[in-house]
Amino acid sequence: MSSYIYGVAGWLVLIGSFGIVRSHNLIHAVVCLSVAQAGTYLLLLTVGYQRGAAPPIFVDSPGPAAVVDPVVQAMTLTDIVIQATVTALLLALAIQVHKRHHTLDPDQLSALRG
Repeated sequence: MSSYIYGVAGWLVLIGSFGIVRSHNLIHAVVCLSVAQAGTYLLLLTVGYQRGAAPPIFVDSPGPAAVVDPVVQAMTLTDIVIQATVTALLLALAIQVHKRHHTLDPDQLSALRG
């Protein structure tokens, strides 16, 4: 696999992380977290890819041929489910913060300062 895919995955994680750090809105931070997690999907699928490999179905396999790793695909699907859950939870928390404090700017949430 070319290094182009690894670069795109790293770029997505970097841009998402930079967006989280620079965000002045909780909704924007949640979207940036989703972008960073999309980079992890791409990285996981790239690690498990093999050029010319068969799908991981072993019904009538003639011998030990190159097969795509099914564990990486399962980890990617698990990561997608976890991201959906985390995104829903963070958006629900952002709604509750807005209801209570009437702002989504983390710098203006003085009640949360330690």
